[in-house]
Amino acid sequence: MKLKQAVTGMAVLACMSTAAHAQSAGSIYVTTGWFHLAPQSSSDPLTITSIGGSPTNITEPNTGASLSSADTIGFTAGYFITDHIATEFVIGVPPTFDLSGTGSLAQFGKIGEAKQWSPTLLFKYYFNEPTAAFRPYLGIGVSRIWFTDQQITNSAFEANVLHGPTSVSTDSSWEPVFNAGFHYSFNQHWFAGVSVSYLPLSTTAKLSSASTTPVGTLTVQSQTKIKLNPIVTYVNIGYRF
Repeated sequence: MKLKQAVTGMAVLACMSTAAHAQSAGSIYVTTGWFHLAPQSSSDPLTITSIGGSPTNITEPNTGASLSSADTIGFTAGYFITDHIATEFVIGVPPTFDLSGTGSLAQFGKIGEAKQWSPTLLFKYYFNEPTAAFRPYLGIGVSRIWFTDQQITNSAFEANVLHGPTSVSTDSSWEPVFNAGFHYSFNQHWFAGVSVSYLPLSTTAKLSSASTTPVGTLTVQSQTKIKLNPIVTYVNIGYRF
């Protein structure tokens, strides 16, 4: 009888252990955590494309810009399609990036800022068995990128380089996302994770300046292509239903 009870107890423990870390088909999970976005940025020289409505192609040599790093809170929701394949939706509170001049514009320091939106859909392949506590994964997906609250914040740069009050607009785009990371389960519901993503991202900033001249106000259009290529780190804690 004691042997039978011991065997039964071991079987129950085994089942509990199996259930404790299961990330199997049909599982739904959510996470929250901290994003760190580190742009690997560079830009093309500033180019004046029109003056007073007349097309031009004037390149300002040795001009450029770079973006600062940024941090923000993030959220994800995921679903295991199979024991090894999951789909995940990712979104974060839009971080604000500072834009600083480079080359001959470095003397101005920070010249502008913008908020980035980048909701992302990922497909992830998880290694190890669903019952494993430690599960690394590789992922690939797509992100919709756009910017809001773009503005020039440096009055000296605006007056001396852009020659007047300036408004800014940027392109929106779909971009691929490459992702790798892992989850570590503490019990049946709670887990923690770390991931790193890379986005080959660029955008064209278009500037419209109102330049005051002796004959009136001229609208000067200029633009520059900025390569962001951010590396995004996400440290998170999650709950599995």
